[in-house]
Amino acid sequence: MEGDVFSGFSNGTQIDGKVLQTFQKSFVQVQDILDQNRLLINEINQNHESKIPNNLSRNVGLIKELNNNIRRVVDLYADLSTSYTRSMEVSSEGDSSAGTFKSDGKATSQKRIR
Repeated sequence: MEGDVFSGFSNGTQIDGKVLQTFQKSFVQVQDILDQNRLLINEINQNHESKIPNNLSRNVGLIKELNNNIRRVVDLYADLSTSYTRSMEVSSEGDSSAGTFKSDGKATSQKRIR
């Protein structure tokens, strides 16, 4: 069933196994970080509600860890975006009806001339 998630990705374009493994690995990493963030946020909230000075000062480190985790998630999604763009460039080679990608990875549409 895991392979079914991406089997018809991007209008029927098949994604090769390596790209699929990269996506799955990245999504697992993201989910692990988000789960960790949930625990950090809960601890930060408990520390804040306790108003105990040591707990409040501990929040500084917890918030820094939370910010670093958010940075890691952003980086993982950026890597996923790059991987997806590259896989679409490869799969659309020779397909004149497909959009193209600029060197910055952004899609450009091909306009039909009348």
